[in-house]
Amino acid sequence: MSEQDGEGTDPVEVRRVADAAAHIRDAERVVVLTGAGISAESGVPTFRGTAGLWKSFRPEELATPAAFVRDPRLVWEWYGWRRALIAECSPNAAHRALASLALDRPGRCTIVTQNVDGLHHVAAREVATGREAATGGDVSPEPAFPLEVHGAIHRDRCSDCAFVDDAPGPVDATSDLGLPSCPRCGALLRPDVVWFGEALDPNTLEAAMDAAHEADVCLVVGTSALVYPAASVPTVTAAGGGAVIEVNLEPTPLSRSANVSLLGRAGDLLPRILEAL
Repeated sequence: MSEQDGEGTDPVEVRRVADAAAHIRDAERVVVLTGAGISAESGVPTFRGTAGLWKSFRPEELATPAAFVRDPRLVWEWYGWRRALIAECSPNAAHRALASLALDRPGRCTIVTQNVDGLHHVAAREVATGREAATGGDVSPEPAFPLEVHGAIHRDRCSDCAFVDDAPGPVDATSDLGLPSCPRCGALLRPDVVWFGEALDPNTLEAAMDAAHEADVCLVVGTSALVYPAASVPTVTAAGGGAVIEVNLEPTPLSRSANVSLLGRAGDLLPRILEAL
């Protein structure tokens, strides 16, 4: 195989990678929107379609407030199974590239994710730890922590009060007595995710829209940008005169209006964009 046939040598793709890097390099502020596609590269299942069936239930039947009221043990059993699957997954090169970008621009790069798997948090800690080892100084991972508009499956929160447990232990769903309860008010704890029929957290959503409004560039990774209101992030940036860069496996409704649209694996393309900065 000749050098011209190798990966990353397509002239159109090379130019688009360079264009994306130029937009980010010139930007004062960057907002990133990520979706299921970035985590699919880490093996995180989507829990959709036939492959998403669990004991004959679909996510739409279990991820609801009504399902939790009706049978909290069943819902917790499903989430325990999901947590176990996600725990086997690790951040990929795309997660680490975005963490590096955010740590390079503390306070000027905001990651907004529709995912609940927590891999952005893991990547932030990994990259920060690597930088600490290389420099000998303290590096906080917090600038690379995302705004999680749909919540996070690795946290618990009270079904009644404002209590949140950031590091919950395993849940015994074999009986109702084993289900976790709030140490403050005694109500049942539930996964800290936004269920079907629930509104997004207004503070998180407001922070995401503020970041989109202030951004000079919106980088959209692994999402069709069809699930609102999170899908408004690139629209808000574009309305303010900012550039939109899309990285996805296939074209989306956003592709035609994006300033740069790159088709391929985020784990391949994002490190190349950062290398070109």
